[in-house]
Amino acid sequence: MKFPEQPRDRSPAFLVAVCLAAGLASVGCVQTTVQEVRQADTRIGSGESIVILSRKHKTQGETEDDFVTCVSDAVNRGDGALPILSEREFVDATFPWFEPRTAPLNMEDLATVIARPLLSRRIDEIGVRYLVWIEGTTERTDESGSLNCTIFSGGIPACFGFLSWESGSNYEASVWDVERGMTVGTLSSEAAGTSFVPAVVVPIPVIARVREKACANLSAQIKTFIHPDMASMPPEG
Repeated sequence: MKFPEQPRDRSPAFLVAVCLAAGLASVGCVQTTVQEVRQADTRIGSGESIVILSRKHKTQGETEDDFVTCVSDAVNRGDGALPILSEREFVDATFPWFEPRTAPLNMEDLATVIARPLLSRRIDEIGVRYLVWIEGTTERTDESGSLNCTIFSGGIPACFGFLSWESGSNYEASVWDVERGMTVGTLSSEAAGTSFVPAVVVPIPVIARVREKACANLSAQIKTFIHPDMASMPPEG
């Protein structure tokens, strides 16, 4: 049986249904894995800061800018917050080496670029001690099912069906010590989960927020890696 459909309808009833669905959204289960490889001791002194970077030559599969922003913001707040120089401020201060056309493509390129005496002095002047280079992405896979929405006579909206998909986040952060000119460690954060949307009239999304979880885990790793004593500190309060 087919219901009369108005695909472009934006009636108040339709908007109410959409808002209701968003309000009922739940968080799906997410499985996480974190790993750390330390190659040298780390510490950060007064007046020193950290910059979190990713590849600027954007292609499919490259690290998302908003993920880098998420990690930077999380490292800069809460328990064990570390001083952060934003990626934009760093790019402006080191012009033109980190502009999109000239920026490093990977960790090996980064080591070569910052070894240049002029750039090395500039980074020292602005107080950056560690460069954290992030690679990775979040992908949505294995989608199945379908969800169909329509408008009944009288403007009543309804959705029917079941839609599900798998999502996976996989990120790696390499930590470069500017003062010693070496990689001091590598951190990784993986998260995977299944999202689904059952709908009998009103869709109720249950979303596995894998990228948010990967961001939270990676930022916590960076804090304890740069400041190892924080891992043994009792929680405040």
